[in-house]
Amino acid sequence: MDVLSDVVAAMRIGRPHSARRYQYAPWGLRFAADDEAGFHVVLRGSAWLVPQDGEPVALAPGDVVFLAHGLGHSLVSAPGVPTREVRLLPDGTWSGAAPEEPREGCPDTVTLCGIYRLDRDRSHRLLAELPEIVHLPATVGGHRSLRAAVELLGMELQEQRPGTDAIVTSLLDTLLLFILRAWWESERAAGRARGWAAALADPAVAAALRAVHAEPGRPWTVAELGAAGGLSRAAFARRFTALVGEPPLTYLTWWRMTTAGRLLRSDDLSLRQIAERTGYTSEFAFAKAFKREYGVPPGQYRRGVA
Repeated sequence: MDVLSDVVAAMRIGRPHSARRYQYAPWGLRFAADDEAGFHVVLRGSAWLVPQDGEPVALAPGDVVFLAHGLGHSLVSAPGVPTREVRLLPDGTWSGAAPEEPREGCPDTVTLCGIYRLDRDRSHRLLAELPEIVHLPATVGGHRSLRAAVELLGMELQEQRPGTDAIVTSLLDTLLLFILRAWWESERAAGRARGWAAALADPAVAAALRAVHAEPGRPWTVAELGAAGGLSRAAFARRFTALVGEPPLTYLTWWRMTTAGRLLRSDDLSLRQIAERTGYTSEFAFAKAFKREYGVPPGQYRRGVA
C-alpha cells in the first residue's frame, strides 16, 4: 500500500479545481486565509508571492508553490503593487477578479492556480508537518514528473476538449502527489528530513506503515510490525515513535478511525462491514470507538456528511 496516496485520499474531500490566468503588469491578486490548500505555478514570466506575515518569495518560470494550510497571501507582479481580493471558484472562474480582456501582444505572466479541499478535522501529520509555503524552484532536469503534470494540466485548461473535466480532476490529484513527493525528496537530498519525511525514508518504519495501511483491520501487535521492518519489538517501537510522533498502536487506532470516516463519507458499506474492515469484532464496539473519536455515532456522521 502506498502510504502517501492513502493519506491524501483520506484527507481530500470534494473535487479539486484550477484555472489559468493571463496577467498584464502591473497586477496583484490577494487570497484570504481559509481551510483549503492551494498551489500556484508560473507558466510564463515572473511573479512574487507575498504572505500575510513574512518575506516575499520571488517566483520564476516553472516555479511551483504549494500552500498546505490555507495561508493568506498575495500574488503580484512586484512587491507593493495594489491588490484585489479574489477567489478561485469550482467552475474555474474568479470571484472578485477583473475580467480578462484581450490585449495586443503576449501577457507578461501566465499563472496556473488550483485549490484542494481537505478534511482539517482529520489532519494527518504527514501534511500537518509541511511548512506554510512549499516552494519548488524550477531546475534543469529536476522533478521531471511534476513538470510533466503541470504541462499537461496547463494544456487541458487552455483548450476545452472532450473528457477535459475528468482529465483535469485526475491531473490535479496527480499534481498534489508529485508536489508532496518532490518536496520530501528535496528535504532528504538536503539532509533536512524530519518527522514523516524521515519516516517514509526509513526502511523499517516505512515497511510497518505500508503494512498498517494495507490491512488496517488486522489485529497488529508491535512485535509483528517490528518484524515487518526487520527490527525487534523495543527497537522498532522507539524508532517509530521518534519519527512518526506517536506509538505504533496509537497510530494504528487513529488510522482505523480515519479510514472509517472516509468509508462513511464515500461508500455504501454497512456499519458492520466498516467495523470489520477497521479491525472491530462487532458493530457495537466500532460505534463506541467511533463516537469517542468523532463525538457523534457513525450513522449520524454519515447523515451529516450527506
